[in-house]
Amino acid sequence: MPPRVCVLRAPGTNCDVETAFAFETAGGQPERVHLFRLLERPEVLDGFQIVCVPGGFSYGDDIGAGVIFSRQLRGQLGESLSRFLAADKLMLGICNGFQVLLKAGILPGGAGLWPPAVEQLPEATLTWNLNGKYTAVWVRLQAESATNVFLRGIEDIELPVAHAEGRIVVRSPEVIQAWRERGQIALCYRPNPADVETERVSSSDGDALLPFPDNPNGSTANIAALGDPTGRILGLMPHPERFLHATQHPQWTRRPHRSGPGAGLKIFQNAVAYFA
Repeated sequence: MPPRVCVLRAPGTNCDVETAFAFETAGGQPERVHLFRLLERPEVLDGFQIVCVPGGFSYGDDIGAGVIFSRQLRGQLGESLSRFLAADKLMLGICNGFQVLLKAGILPGGAGLWPPAVEQLPEATLTWNLNGKYTAVWVRLQAESATNVFLRGIEDIELPVAHAEGRIVVRSPEVIQAWRERGQIALCYRPNPADVETERVSSSDGDALLPFPDNPNGSTANIAALGDPTGRILGLMPHPERFLHATQHPQWTRRPHRSGPGAGLKIFQNAVAYFA
């Protein structure tokens, strides 16, 4: 049987249909589940093997991107999520979904640090892009994690981003080093190979930041995605569900492969294949 996928939507989510279609195309059995349904019956989550929090503007990002959604996960759904995270299951957060997972405390620690203590200071957050604007561009990404389930067989990938609060900032430089040692930095922005001399600017923690648009938000250490220590959770700012077909690339007529699947489909295929 194909794995059942919970595409968890909330008021303001607007990428759930495309994300469900991506999992269906990859061979999964997705179901779009409204948050209010889980709040009424948290045990519904037990019947799924994959949970994906898709992109959008949950609760209008009224007090910050993903904040209200994240508090509902930590509060009323804390027990059911504890069971889910402790099991051999997968979780994916895309754009607003990444913001939700990070602010809920599901990332970066995963099951090992869930639920987070109230007094525990977060290691990182996602905040406003350095340019102070909503930004929608295509970016090149380098896979940095050899253990993350979603990135198996992926070395580099192009995907679109579309966000205003996608810049990762960390509590201290030691956080970045710890992530590297545990293989939790999943994807990093990288320069376009056509830019032979890409100017870099120094960040406060010593990492060299790529300039806009290579790094579209000024994220620390050019980080675009994080995983948990087990490799079963992934949160990323780019949108893989928007590159399921080769013709969705803005330069598809000039690329060697003008038909067939887009690179983003592989992320969903990897998730489904984990349960084969």
